Amino acid sequence: MHIRRRPRSSRAPRSLRAYGTLFAVAALLVSACSAGSSTTAASPAGSVALHALPEATPSALAPYYAQRPNWRACGVAGFECATLKAPLDYAEPAKGDIRLAVARKKATGPGKRIGSLLVNPGGPGGSAVDYLQSYAGIGYPAKVRARYDMVAVDPRGVARSEPVECLTGKRMDAYTQTDTTPDDARETGELVDAYKEFAAACGQRSANLLRHVSTVEAARDMDLVRAALGDEKLHYVGASYGTFLGATYAGLYPERVGRLVLDGAMDPSLPARQLNRDQTAGFETAFRSFAKDCVGEPDCPLGGKGTSPEQVGKNLKAFFKQLDSAPLDAGDADGRKLGEALATTGVIAAMYDEGAWPQLREALTTAMKDKDGAGLLVLSDSYYEREADGTYANLMSANAAVNCLDLPAAFDSPEEAEKGVPDFEKASPVFGEGLAWASLNCAYWPVRPTGEPHRIEAKGAAPIVVVGTVRDPATPYSWAQALATQLSSGALLTYDGDGHTAYGRGSACIDAAINQYLLEGTPPQKGKRCSAA
Repeated sequence: MHIRRRPRSSRAPRSLRAYGTLFAVAALLVSACSAGSSTTAASPAGSVALHALPEATPSALAPYYAQRPNWRACGVAGFECATLKAPLDYAEPAKGDIRLAVARKKATGPGKRIGSLLVNPGGPGGSAVDYLQSYAGIGYPAKVRARYDMVAVDPRGVARSEPVECLTGKRMDAYTQTDTTPDDARETGELVDAYKEFAAACGQRSANLLRHVSTVEAARDMDLVRAALGDEKLHYVGASYGTFLGATYAGLYPERVGRLVLDGAMDPSLPARQLNRDQTAGFETAFRSFAKDCVGEPDCPLGGKGTSPEQVGKNLKAFFKQLDSAPLDAGDADGRKLGEALATTGVIAAMYDEGAWPQLREALTTAMKDKDGAGLLVLSDSYYEREADGTYANLMSANAAVNCLDLPAAFDSPEEAEKGVPDFEKASPVFGEGLAWASLNCAYWPVRPTGEPHRIEAKGAAPIVVVGTVRDPATPYSWAQALATQLSSGALLTYDGDGHTAYGRGSACIDAAINQYLLEGTPPQKGKRCSAA
């Protein structure tokens, strides 16, 4: 699935990749819960429901629940950090521990403190601690920060919480440049070899961890954090994949649900192939919105005023085809050129936020007219969290590790992927072929999946606000509708707009509804719909 970062406030600078759900060479796989905790044996998609765990704490877990954080300064003014322990394997706690990185910014007042508000930007693989320190802890509405301790925990396998490690440096560069639209048997073999190399590196460098980075385990970790913070209920805002993590928590611990906001929601009842195809259609929807906006500007390199979105897409595909055989110089210190794979990633990165459309238009102009690929390479590097020195964050490694554990692979072989291409191209003539092949990577994962598609009902939970954006590229609106229906106490809040997620993106209506819920516990009225104004 596509990795996206949770957006900032509408006026603050923003990453070019909105946290949420990861695609491309890390695979366009949207996770579902892992088994081994509360789901039943394999069954038809969506027919299984996630069952709640017993309310009583098992004796073997009592020491973990008795922890209290030892807060310390951690280099960012106003924030404190701590480390908590969780069992590597909840089924056998004696096997050893995993360390979880936690950060907080205490409630500023005035007003009575409500509790802790955990935040997660998505991914899987996005650092919640980074998100807290760079945005949520300073950019969430002041009245929310006044009443809550703002808290984040990097999920197991992510960033500061014992990160999954796979390829590094130049091998990662090669991986991100692998052609995901193979033209012949040789190129198909190269793509398969790249997936195999990535999977083998993860298996070699993170062998024990790979079996224990499921969403269910991460949700159970959140309950340990809740207890360590001294809160009876979990208050939480999760974006994109963070909605799946939050919904999983609600399914496991419905009686401990406080105020949960699930923004840019995922549907856990769908198998990987359908999730990937749905997301492919979401990117097509976003691209058509971009296309209409682009041709209305005098500098659009994909067509003039009145050019149809279909023709704009054909023009972009033709450009990608040129790059497939003749990559562009990009002024990169490490000698990388802009080929089809990196250019496609750069375009997709800008689909997450309509605020990035002018930058994409400029990057396409310099690439198509000036033969300079630097602008699109910048967009692609932002998406992959590649630094100027050639190092990568562990975003893509963690993303694949969680996704490939949470759901069986979308395709089991290159033959299956090739047969699936027409269906994906129907969903998106622009991106379908590449995203179909990108869905193959979990076929070679060194650890068998432990999860399956399932519903999350969370019977008995307090009201949970599910937010869906009508033209969301990464988490289609239909997913929010589905999750809100599954949840016994789900309340759907609709944002009629573009981009990934809704809270803090410029809609006063959305922000007011969510703020009221967080501060007063009152969910939006049934059927509430907001626009960008």
